[in-house]
Amino acid sequence: MTFGLVLQTDPPATRLVELARRAEGVGFSSVWTFDSPVLWQEPFVIYSRILEATERVMVGPMVTNPRSRQWPVTASLFATLNDMYGNRTVCGIGRGDSAVRVVGERPTTLEEVAACIRTVKALATGKEVELHGTPIRFPWVRDGALEVWMAAYGPKALQVAGREADGLILQIADPYVISWAVGRAREAAKEAGRDPDALTICAAAPAYVGDDLAHQRDQVRWFGGMVGNHVADLVSRYGQESGAVPAALTAYIEGRRGYDYAHHGRAGNPDTEFVPDEIVDRFCVLGTAQDHVAKLRELESLGVSQFALYLMHDAQDATLAAYGELVVPALGRR
Repeated sequence: MTFGLVLQTDPPATRLVELARRAEGVGFSSVWTFDSPVLWQEPFVIYSRILEATERVMVGPMVTNPRSRQWPVTASLFATLNDMYGNRTVCGIGRGDSAVRVVGERPTTLEEVAACIRTVKALATGKEVELHGTPIRFPWVRDGALEVWMAAYGPKALQVAGREADGLILQIADPYVISWAVGRAREAAKEAGRDPDALTICAAAPAYVGDDLAHQRDQVRWFGGMVGNHVADLVSRYGQESGAVPAALTAYIEGRRGYDYAHHGRAGNPDTEFVPDEIVDRFCVLGTAQDHVAKLRELESLGVSQFALYLMHDAQDATLAAYGELVVPALGRR
């Protein structure tokens, strides 16, 4: 299992660069950030500084979307960073949540995500594509490479990820949900004539190392609210009782009453009081370092090859240090 660190691009950006440098030093292979230009600072500017301050870690958004930037702009950002720092970026992409909702737009369609994946990957690797009836290519790309990982929850999104993406991002650490989702995505990859085992599986969730479980839960309860935004879309699409999506993922949002993105991804989010402790425990990775190792081993047995930990709580330094000292050595490979 490899490890990724997921950060919000809150100022000062120097803090993110320092955390990325420390993460690399203790064995992390990836550094991810949120990508929501109204709520946080522009990540691609910060990626350049992270890449300059490190030697090996891959960087990218978790996740961008097809709406915030024109597709050639997105591809050019990745290709430029790769040209400068040696193919060290990865594109995480999804339908869009905070980035589009806070500017009054709705998440895009899965068909548009699929087309965006193909276009961005081709352009970033120097291939020609046709866009709006016009053939375009970046003539300056040299030996370009870019993996695109897609964030998904629902059955149709998992099918697109299996068919189109290099990796699947599951923003959850619930073993049951992960097992269900991995099966759906790999079956879609097989049906598309791809090697299902070649699909990288990334589980992304808050991790907090410590002994005070009640405090840990309160610090990461926001994650259940964030996941709930996507789950609410699934319930709207498929219905609560359709069986298309596991009840283990959908049942808890019955008490959801609304969501203010001003508190998105932050400890103490008042819009996540409906999230019960049982969901926090299932969706996140909590407890002692030994508890983390045990749960991550279970996820690894289900096909997860990277765990990307959200570090949005009041014990960032302690949790990162515990992972470097106890968790990564027990599970990790550099």
